Amino acid sequence: MSYLIVLVLLLGVVLVVTQPLRRARDAVRDPDAGRAASELLDLGAARDAKYREIRDAELDHETGKLSDDDWLAIDSTLRSEAVEILRELDRVSGPIGTRRADGV
Repeated sequence: MSYLIVLVLLLGVVLVVTQPLRRARDAVRDPDAGRAASELLDLGAARDAKYREIRDAELDHETGKLSDDDWLAIDSTLRSEAVEILRELDRVSGPIGTRRADGV
């Protein structure tokens, strides 16, 4: 009976340890899923960078480095770029490999 318990525990450990390898193998089998995951990571990084730019511009405005007019122009540009990134992120973040035919 104790051998059976040890065998079940060992099998569980093997499954947990090899899970990343099995995911990588699945990504190789389905290149579209790998590309979508990569694109999702890239868009997430772009979103975070854009948020940092917005915060930096706000800080520059608060400290007097940017005039009101300059800050408004920069802020509106940065926010519109952030909205585009978020829209693209929403498009890509659907279930991987199940994009609609119309591209939305």
